[in-house]
Amino acid sequence: MTKITKLNLAKTGAQKGFTLIELMITVAIVGILAAVALPAYQDYTIRAQASEGLQLAGGIQTAFAENYAQTGTPAPDLTTLNLTSPTGKYVSGIDQAAGLITITYGNAANKNLAGTTALLKANPDANGNIQWACGPGTAAKKYLPSSCQDTVS
Repeated sequence: MTKITKLNLAKTGAQKGFTLIELMITVAIVGILAAVALPAYQDYTIRAQASEGLQLAGGIQTAFAENYAQTGTPAPDLTTLNLTSPTGKYVSGIDQAAGLITITYGNAANKNLAGTTALLKANPDANGNIQWACGPGTAAKKYLPSSCQDTVS
């Protein structure tokens, strides 16, 4: 047998596939990535659910601002604005009392968001224009959009 034939025989008997340690390292890396990605995705979905409340409150904000422009005083409740409490897939109700809109999350909302509130407060300026402050009531700040991080009381 020639030297080249012996070399070819040695290569054909070489290892094919992955070793156990290579597979274990790959599984560990995938596990670490999943451990980081899942909580971040959960927070993302909760923030998306929380934004529904702010969208539903937009109609109340508009009606409140129009009423304030006409009367010069804050509307005491939704009935004065000829509105009823809107609900959504993640919002169980929205109430308004003298310029403070309270968004209550429930229905199909994530368990970390269900039963909590977000607040919108009307702040009239010197010209009678309404500026809105938005912040958490009982909801965690991290679950609300970045535009809703004010301190509201």
